[in-house]
Amino acid sequence: MIDGELYNARNPKLVLERDHTASVLQKYNSSTFHEINMQHKLMKKLLNTSGNFWIKPPFHCDYGYNITIGKEVMLNYGCTLLDVCPIIIEDYVLIGPSTQIYTACHPIDPKQRKDGIEFGKPVTIKKNAWIGGNSVILPGVTIGENSVIGAGSVVTKSIPDNVVAVGNPCKVIKSVYESENSKPTE
Repeated sequence: MIDGELYNARNPKLVLERDHTASVLQKYNSSTFHEINMQHKLMKKLLNTSGNFWIKPPFHCDYGYNITIGKEVMLNYGCTLLDVCPIIIEDYVLIGPSTQIYTACHPIDPKQRKDGIEFGKPVTIKKNAWIGGNSVILPGVTIGENSVIGAGSVVTKSIPDNVVAVGNPCKVIKSVYESENSKPTE
């Protein structure tokens, strides 16, 4: 599954792993702001992390162990990460509310779909990227370093470094350095 090969999503081991993750997330998503230490400990049980990060509930994922989150990363309210393959979110990434990141794919062949066969493609979001709220990032996509994805975009193809990209399908519209309130820093 993690290598992107065909697998059966009904495999009992995978069902148990998803059930465990759902149990942890149920506790996480029903916690209050004042339980922030408990929230952080719960996420560290599921995710690969380094440094400080914020994930605002509700948060949803399939397994958690396929998600790597760098330092100073923030996922706003209502994000869903379908992590049958690796999702790598590098340092200083901001992800807006209700964003969805998918690695799961389903075969075109209807018999395979009926039999529960799936496969996946990894997703990478590079350092200092900003993903606007309610965006969808499809399997196999890489978002470049410092790039900005406009709210509501559907990212079907990889986006290079240092650009602003928007729309459905998401397309590059300019360099991040062309914005009137963004100048290159030394």
